[in-house]
Amino acid sequence: MAKEFHIKEKYDIEDLISIVALLRAPGGCPWDAEQTHQSIKKNFIEETYEVVEAINKDNPDMLREELGDILLQVALHTQMEEEKGSFTFDDVADDIVKKLVVRHPHVFGDKTASNVAEALNSWDAVKLKTKGQKTQTESMLSVPRELPALMRAQKVQKKAAKVGFDWDDAGGAFDKMYEELDELKIAMAQDDAPHIEEEMGDVLFTAVNIARFLKLDSEEALTGATDKFVTRFQKVEQMAAEQGIDMKTASLEELDELWAVAKKL
Repeated sequence: MAKEFHIKEKYDIEDLISIVALLRAPGGCPWDAEQTHQSIKKNFIEETYEVVEAINKDNPDMLREELGDILLQVALHTQMEEEKGSFTFDDVADDIVKKLVVRHPHVFGDKTASNVAEALNSWDAVKLKTKGQKTQTESMLSVPRELPALMRAQKVQKKAAKVGFDWDDAGGAFDKMYEELDELKIAMAQDDAPHIEEEMGDVLFTAVNIARFLKLDSEEALTGATDKFVTRFQKVEQMAAEQGIDMKTASLEELDELWAVAKKL
């Protein structure tokens, strides 16, 4: 293997493709060789979130490393298909370049787009046409079910709004929230587990709608709320320890008092 792969000071994308092929070839790495699309699909998700983490931390060195991990995932999945004769890395690159050209008629064609909104409308129109989607329902069904639930809900709602299926303002979404909360309370009173889950889903879906009207990303908003909870909980835990309070046996009133203090810190 050492004869086939040359050690250098600086590598490029061709070297990445080459080393992945060698790792999966006979005499390569047993682990790499036995992987399938299914066995490493979650790795792809994890690596993607690590890229997002690097972006959120505004850490270029971390971003560079994590983008490399994403490229490795792309190279691995592509190599698996090349071994079956399906397609190559060049085919993948060819497809995305052609897609970018087709979906930017305002850059490479005779269309115009003087602002972001017009550019996005142009992209969406071409996307519907090239994917053969004749209805907005087909467009909604194209949103992967595997996306995080809040993200998927927001994307589906945006597609519905594009054809006018939407409230005039956030007030309608807020009214719907009160309605859904009442229905959740009824389901809880009936102690009907499937109905409770359904109504809880409706509450969350409506919350996403409110976020959309407020021009907020529901995923980011919930992430921020969770971060805030963890930070405040940490302060509560510290104060409880300092005051000799056992949180497991403390009353709700005691914990609420600590929480109120933590909110002010």
